[in-house]
Amino acid sequence: MTESRKPPRIHDVAKRAGVSVATVSRVMSNPSIVAEATRIAVQKAIAETGYTLNVTARNLRQQQVGGVLALVPNLANPFFSEILAGIADVLRGNGLNLLVLDTSARDGRSQAETVGPYLTRSHSDGVIVLDGSLGAQLFAQPNCPPIVQACEWSEDLAAPRVLADNAEGGRLAVQHLTHLGHRRILHVTGPAGNSLTRARREGVLRAMAEAGLDAGAELTEVEGDFTLKSGHAVARGILSSDSRPTAVFCDNDEMAIGLINGLAEGGLRVPQDISVIGFDNIEMSAYALPSLSTIRQHRARLGRRAADCLLAQIQGKPFPEETILPVELLIRNSTAPAPR
Repeated sequence: MTESRKPPRIHDVAKRAGVSVATVSRVMSNPSIVAEATRIAVQKAIAETGYTLNVTARNLRQQQVGGVLALVPNLANPFFSEILAGIADVLRGNGLNLLVLDTSARDGRSQAETVGPYLTRSHSDGVIVLDGSLGAQLFAQPNCPPIVQACEWSEDLAAPRVLADNAEGGRLAVQHLTHLGHRRILHVTGPAGNSLTRARREGVLRAMAEAGLDAGAELTEVEGDFTLKSGHAVARGILSSDSRPTAVFCDNDEMAIGLINGLAEGGLRVPQDISVIGFDNIEMSAYALPSLSTIRQHRARLGRRAADCLLAQIQGKPFPEETILPVELLIRNSTAPAPR
């Protein structure tokens, strides 16, 4: 009878690589802090022995679940894909899984019923909140894990934030339009009260003032909800108006693309008759007809920074209370000088 071979242990890896067990552990949990030659030797020993980390046992020892929860307001929105990819990239390098929960309640249940049960240390080691509509009371649980807010934020939630420079983005968008000679500008905002709506409006008003324009007389606002459908609906109002704007700034790319589609259906040409600019630089913005001028925020970087901030909290390391990431103007084919 052949004796079954015992599975390799971490001590076997350490012996083959000529290092300590602690060094092997560091290579597997945080390889960036280990010298390259040592890291290569350990990784070679792992491959030769066939050793695999028992994640369940490790998590039990460290009293961890082994996962981070991301709360997303609408998973159907392509905007969040790159943020989630950035988060997952950092977590993967630290042996953690990414769990995603859509916070939009479509079955009649409240957010407290939908989200509340997951905000405990028995479900995740930390939470990254991408939904600014979730108030502080939802997280006021004695067993709630560490929290980071990213992208959107709630003023009453005392948790660190990782954000794009939304106000500067709004300013750059409208500055671009005023530099092209536009004076009658429509701002299609996000939902009233949304943190992104407030910040981007601040930038819009700043750009109008810098151009010497009266926002009360030359700027019009229409509320949208960040969807293609709401942008398409705004087009109907423009087409039926006696005093059409010459340019439109939409608070996100989805609304801008929906708007362009609606304007084309009504016979208005973009940008010959009316210019349109969005915000976010989602992938489809470069392939819209015409390609969409927009404000680029670095979403994967935002996700990575949010994950880094959360890991610092979990590990008891210092972390910034607020991180603001720069944005940039991308000029494409949907904006042009104001028609005479």
